Amino acid sequence: MAFYRQVGTVPPKRHTQHRDAHGKLYYEELMGEEGFSGDSSLLYHRGLPPAIVDSEVWLVPDQRTFPNHPLQHRHLRLHELFPGDKPDGTDVVTGRRLLLGNADVRISYVVAARPSPLYRNAVGDELVYIESGAGRVETVFGALPVRQGHQVLLPRATTHRWLPEGPEPLRAYVIEASGHIAPPKRYLSKYGQFLEHSPYCERDLHGPAEPLLADGTDVEVLVKHRPAGEIVGTRMIYATHPFDVVGWDGCLYPFTFDIADFEPITGRVHQPPPAHQAFEGSNFVVCNFVPRKVDYHPLSIPVPYYHSNVDSDEIMFYCGGNYEARRGSGIAQGSVSVHPGGYAHGPQPGAYERSIGAEFFDELAVMVDTFRPLGLGEGALACEDPEYAWTWSGRGPGVR
Repeated sequence: MAFYRQVGTVPPKRHTQHRDAHGKLYYEELMGEEGFSGDSSLLYHRGLPPAIVDSEVWLVPDQRTFPNHPLQHRHLRLHELFPGDKPDGTDVVTGRRLLLGNADVRISYVVAARPSPLYRNAVGDELVYIESGAGRVETVFGALPVRQGHQVLLPRATTHRWLPEGPEPLRAYVIEASGHIAPPKRYLSKYGQFLEHSPYCERDLHGPAEPLLADGTDVEVLVKHRPAGEIVGTRMIYATHPFDVVGWDGCLYPFTFDIADFEPITGRVHQPPPAHQAFEGSNFVVCNFVPRKVDYHPLSIPVPYYHSNVDSDEIMFYCGGNYEARRGSGIAQGSVSVHPGGYAHGPQPGAYERSIGAEFFDELAVMVDTFRPLGLGEGALACEDPEYAWTWSGRGPGVR
């Protein structure tokens, strides 16, 4: 996004000499999107950015998906994937378990208590929601403190690592794109500034404040990439530490956004999901449902009307508060509902009527809507509630 930042030391003019106190030249790296035609930043390294001394296969976590067939709504209980409070052997990168995926986006979940390896996703941007816990993300641009409620956007090819801190592990809901993730275009001016009707603005985005300047030689970085459609991994050994950047400037960098800073858009009658949109990618959108006042028309029905997703799969991660529309379905914090395109879904029996007269919803959820069908990953198959699909009718399969 076109929101300029400068961190550390950079030369007065781009693509010109930048030297240290002893006269040694720093090495300029352009990190840019869409070739040389999109947002970019210039980073100044002490070592050569492409210098590696070894490269070997890294086996990424299972990326296979299986069709949602027979077609049905599904409920995933994510907290069952990592039982116990201290998953000491798991990190945010290698411990991810794939829930859902297609060619555009993959959604994973992880609970982690130990530092991750250095990692770079060369497939696409990542948007990581911190369900609970705290820590920091160290990146080639600098460090970002993270905590519960933060959405962390990591641009494609950003070398980084996750460091949990404190007594709790990090619980992270990971959205990995095959391209880029950005604010919706309708929130931005033609020059990239947030407009007045946007539910958040530049003040709510927090990027790195200073360089890290790490030293080291023969440093391992895990790289996820897609050489011929299939997602694979490579373990690269760098001659010098990637976090050797003395300064950078530009409009492409990682940042955090606290979901509590998302200002809900409300109305006299029920507002559709686009009113809650926070980000968009290629063939998918991300929406934030936050605590808010609800519809104030005297005859309003505050919970959602029943709707058919004729063009999209709707994936809702429930991460705080109470979920009035889902009462009686088994949905709770840590749940994901999978409502595929093809047939209707909506409030559970009784919720439609109970919501009349409500003035406030205390709910927190992150929703991903995709415009191509999602397959089920091994994580989804391991934590599915087999009764959810029948909760609207109250009758199981085959019962007439």
